Amino acid sequence: MKPIEKKFFDTFTDFQCLILAHMNKGDINGITASHYNIIEFVLRKKGSTGKEIASAFKITPAAVSKQLKPLINNDFITQEQDETDRRKFILSATEKGKFVIENSETFRKKITRQTMVILSPAELEQFNNLLSKVLSEIKL
Repeated sequence: MKPIEKKFFDTFTDFQCLILAHMNKGDINGITASHYNIIEFVLRKKGSTGKEIASAFKITPAAVSKQLKPLINNDFITQEQDETDRRKFILSATEKGKFVIENSETFRKKITRQTMVILSPAELEQFNNLLSKVLSEIKL
């Protein structure tokens, strides 16, 4: 590994550890990005269903069920049968689920505000352009 690659790897690792350490606050261990996105969707779209999640995230109903199971079991969301249509299940974010989203948003705002103070406007624009390029091209 070239020195610049090692430096980038170390810096990125530090950044990742900062985010993960923050995510581990408040008993939210085990939340994946997919889980987070589902909790946020359910919180924002009151009365949502698994079918709506599948459509929004372009995944199969089976994949939604697989993602919902740990979220329900760990009390991040609840699932209740619709009173008018017994085939439909309504999802809601619990207080624990709301905490995950609100805490993450607070953290994200704090980090972005600090970054805007640290970097000059030109550096901020360059950083944003580089990060956007990486995010648009990265394949996981």
